[in-house]
Amino acid sequence: MITFHSESDFNLIDENKLSKWIEFCINHENKMLGEVAFIFCDDNYLLKINIKHLKHNMLTDIISFDYSIDNILSGDIYISIDRVVDNANDLSLDFYDELHRVMIHGVLHYCGYKDKTVDEKKIMRSKEDYYLSLRTF
Repeated sequence: MITFHSESDFNLIDENKLSKWIEFCINHENKMLGEVAFIFCDDNYLLKINIKHLKHNMLTDIISFDYSIDNILSGDIYISIDRVVDNANDLSLDFYDELHRVMIHGVLHYCGYKDKTVDEKKIMRSKEDYYLSLRTF
């Protein structure tokens, strides 16, 4: 089950289509969907989580907590809408394209993909691009 929550005034559109797309991506990675929650928030909300849980005093666009067991993906994915807006503007991208990239990025972490090294980042970006290309909305 995929759920969407907002800790700000942000309202997601196309929840049903997004859920189907994300579940398709999970299945395509030979994983199964458990319970994945997306929590949309602002910079301040996510900064507090970053400081408390990761001891990082910096803004970020996403923090994910992975509760997956074996091939059943579960977790909480916190996304700062403020960061997504700024990143989309900085990169001259559509807001929803950037939002969907960040969303699938979190899911790909649950699938086992990392992004610490240059090679890992290339693989992660390639996977993000691939799944973004499969959206039908």
